[in-house]
Amino acid sequence: MLKPTRRDEVEELTSVDGSRIRELAHPRSSEAARQSLAEATVPPGGETREHLHREAEEIYSFIAGSGRMRLGDAEGPVGPGETVVIPPGTPHKLWNDGAEPLVLLCCCSPPYSDGDTVVLEDG
Repeated sequence: MLKPTRRDEVEELTSVDGSRIRELAHPRSSEAARQSLAEATVPPGGETREHLHREAEEIYSFIAGSGRMRLGDAEGPVGPGETVVIPPGTPHKLWNDGAEPLVLLCCCSPPYSDGDTVVLEDG
């Protein structure tokens, strides 16, 4: 039987990097086995804490708002229709410098784990 996850039925939480997330697919809550998918939101004027993941490769796909992203030593604007691949071990950070929430889908493989996340700055 098809059992889609409804975004509006998923509790919003604060992740260790400071963004607000809704975990849409994860092995502990869905049929996903080797990856996870979350919607993350950074409010206007907000930012995430710089962090990295030891094992997980991440993909950020921006769907609303505008902001800046640091990926390793590179930094630049990000917005709807853009996707960034984050290799394991690469420091990254987001800033929302727009008037609307910066919203992105974040896919992690292996699935997201707080234990795989290393925060590199104070919150």
